[in-house]
Amino acid sequence: MECDILDSLEQLGYDGPLLEEKALLGAAEGGLSSPEFVELCRWLASSLKLLCDLEESITSGPDDMDSLQLEMSGLLKELHCPYEDLVSGILKGSARNTEDHLKCVLFLSSELQAAQIVRRRGDSRKHEESPVCLELLAICETLNLPEPRGQDTAAVLSQVQDKVEKVLIELPNGSIENPVMQKSLHSEQWEKLQNINAALSSEYECRRRMLIKRLDVTVQSFGWSDRAKVKVDSMARAYQPRRHSMKPQSTVDMAQLLAAREDICNVVKTSSGSSTEKTACAVNKILMGRVPDRGGRPSEISAPAPEMPPWQKRQDGGCGGGWGGGGSWRGKGGSRNQGRHGGQGGKRGRYQY
Repeated sequence: MECDILDSLEQLGYDGPLLEEKALLGAAEGGLSSPEFVELCRWLASSLKLLCDLEESITSGPDDMDSLQLEMSGLLKELHCPYEDLVSGILKGSARNTEDHLKCVLFLSSELQAAQIVRRRGDSRKHEESPVCLELLAICETLNLPEPRGQDTAAVLSQVQDKVEKVLIELPNGSIENPVMQKSLHSEQWEKLQNINAALSSEYECRRRMLIKRLDVTVQSFGWSDRAKVKVDSMARAYQPRRHSMKPQSTVDMAQLLAAREDICNVVKTSSGSSTEKTACAVNKILMGRVPDRGGRPSEISAPAPEMPPWQKRQDGGCGGGWGGGGSWRGKGGSRNQGRHGGQGGKRGRYQY
């Protein structure tokens, strides 16, 4: 149960002192008399109050146990907690079990997760609009303009143009270079460009998924050692937030093409002096010694040996065996050596032409 609670707290963004399993169990053992446990319940209740408009809240502390018990039981009743014995035990002050306190935290954290999911679904339904409206909303939000709901599109674009021109005048000279794309495209060209971008985005997504999987496997291998097994929780806290921020989908769209400037064409090598000024460290000065040759050069690979010829059925009326082309391998009337050389007489096996 404590592992599920720790995972839920990490996903909810809790950064308090009870992210360690030992600390969580110690606080749960103390229950409402533990300031850390009460603070965790207060954080969960305040987060729920913002999403669910709850009437109950936790404002008391362990120094006022009667008020704290009343507030905690009232909060659980308002959320329709299924653990009736736990609610009555908190109200009466008879809930002294560590498992009961862990159930309380698990229930509050699961309720907060459910409230966040419901809120996100509601927000997504509100914003189920056309792509053009979503882009206009993003532009107006960036330029600090009022939302374009109910306004004419031409009027909104005119306001956007006036605002952009005003902002460009206030910028120093040379802040924005010339755009890379300076020619206008017709509808067919834009459609082809969109198809090209979709194909490239699919390819990049495949590559990003592979790299992220490699990263997961590498980080997982760090925990195989005996020294790392006792630091699994700290490793997960350091890695999981960064891992969840990595999305395999590509975020490059047609807007980036229109916003690209000429400086994007100036490709600077990662080994150049300007690039290594801020990345230089002591590790860069370490030179590796001689390493064994691993091979792998195709030009040095020898061709495979020829395969054995396939066996064929003997054909009638063919030539005889032997190397000389005559008779059997013993020859005609000669010795064994004579037959090998294809001779027809003589004891020394001479060749006859």
